[in-house]
Amino acid sequence: MNFNSKTVCKITGLSIRQIDYWDRTHFIKPSVSEALGYGSVRLYSFNDLIQLRVAKTLLDKGVSLQKIRKAIIYLKKNMPEIKKPLLELTFLTDGETIFVLTKNDKKIIDTLKSGQLVFSIAVGKIVEELKGEVIAFQKERRYTVIAGEKKYSVILYPDASGQKGERYRIECPSLPDCVSRGDTVEEALGMIKHNIERHLSFVNPLNSAFQRR
Repeated sequence: MNFNSKTVCKITGLSIRQIDYWDRTHFIKPSVSEALGYGSVRLYSFNDLIQLRVAKTLLDKGVSLQKIRKAIIYLKKNMPEIKKPLLELTFLTDGETIFVLTKNDKKIIDTLKSGQLVFSIAVGKIVEELKGEVIAFQKERRYTVIAGEKKYSVILYPDASGQKGERYRIECPSLPDCVSRGDTVEEALGMIKHNIERHLSFVNPLNSAFQRR
């Protein structure tokens, strides 16, 4: 799956401003698609979500963004085989410094050369939590809309890769050509109702013409 900026914010708890700033400053960039001007969309992978959530967890524990950046620079310099530290390593912090567990379980790297070990950030747990949140976000919902004095069953899906902020995709199973999108549930429902009504206004005159023949 790919995730646009609004979906990333909803899942990770970060703000649009944060992920925009992190992208522009090359801290954590979207690996699927970058924003290249007006109308373009950032698209993040699930691995990007993990890195974003690990960084947010460090921030929530009291570690400044500047210290996180310094830690990553240190790790990339001293552990060049690790391409994405926030994705591949296990971090521990006391709010002042960031420690990293190595393959040698007796060795802990202090990336900022100060502090005292207090608690760890379990990346594996973050991955499982994110999986659960993504699955919950993907769940479909069913609604009924009234168009042309008739009820129609429609299905709403979260659309993680929607363009221009469109967070939902909605379709009418009984009318396969009727598919819409919207930024909110209400907007998506309004759009599908409009499309059904347009479909009916086009189909009904054709049926009448055939009947006259």
